[in-house]
Amino acid sequence: MELFFQTLLNGLLQSGLYALVASGLALAVGVVGIVNFAHGEFLMIGAFLAWGASAYLGVDPLLSLPLVAVAVFAVGALTYRVSIRHVLLAPELNQMLLTFGLGILLQNLALMLLGGNTRTVTTPYQGSSLSLGDLSVGGPKMIAFGLAVVILAGLYAVLYRTNLGRQMRAVAQNRRGSQLIGIDVDRVYLIAFGVSCGLAAVAGVLVATLLFASPTVGLVFALKAFAIIVMAGLGNLTGVLWASVVLGVSEALVQTYVPGGGGWSDAVFFLLIFATLVFRSFRGAR
Repeated sequence: MELFFQTLLNGLLQSGLYALVASGLALAVGVVGIVNFAHGEFLMIGAFLAWGASAYLGVDPLLSLPLVAVAVFAVGALTYRVSIRHVLLAPELNQMLLTFGLGILLQNLALMLLGGNTRTVTTPYQGSSLSLGDLSVGGPKMIAFGLAVVILAGLYAVLYRTNLGRQMRAVAQNRRGSQLIGIDVDRVYLIAFGVSCGLAAVAGVLVATLLFASPTVGLVFALKAFAIIVMAGLGNLTGVLWASVVLGVSEALVQTYVPGGGGWSDAVFFLLIFATLVFRSFRGAR
């Protein structure tokens, strides 16, 4: 029984990181209305910035987190201004091709400039742990989960307690109606896309702290983020929370109880997407 609760705890802690990545993607889909296939590459940029701050400046990656978030927010806003805004009214295939190409460009730039090797970050608390009764939690995982909860709480506070958040929700519901009542839709899109990229970069800092940085590190997390927003419903930020918990706990259970579970855990999100689509098709047919 102790193993079961330890597994649940591990899955819950992992879900915080998943929710952080998926919330950024859901923001881009729900508010801006674009599926950003380069979302994982913005996570990769955040991971490398955290590694660079640690390796060259001696700055703890968690202390560099605010600067990384602001820097990648600016990169995301610039990306929106230069490219994304010009395809928002284009067919969806054009939007997908643009973001897919942007992801390939960023990934290959990282490969050319930094090489394909993984880079790890060493911190004083790397080997620390916290005991919760009979259960044990790694210090970095607990810190990452706590930061994810705080950041997500801040995001939801902005969306539901501020004028900017109300504008974002209005634009997400009806772009034309928002324009008619005086909302600067283009400004809202720019901020939303920048925040989306910034959230991915923050997740990248946590990934570099927990795992490593590499040019392809964002791919797996982006795929899992897509699985989460499919389960939650495209653009449904509230649903992202429970969907992240479902994915995190499911992966942890597979890793613990399925023989060779380490290899199967990465396929869990595909199975969850399939189950979600089948369930929705049956609901729609009734």
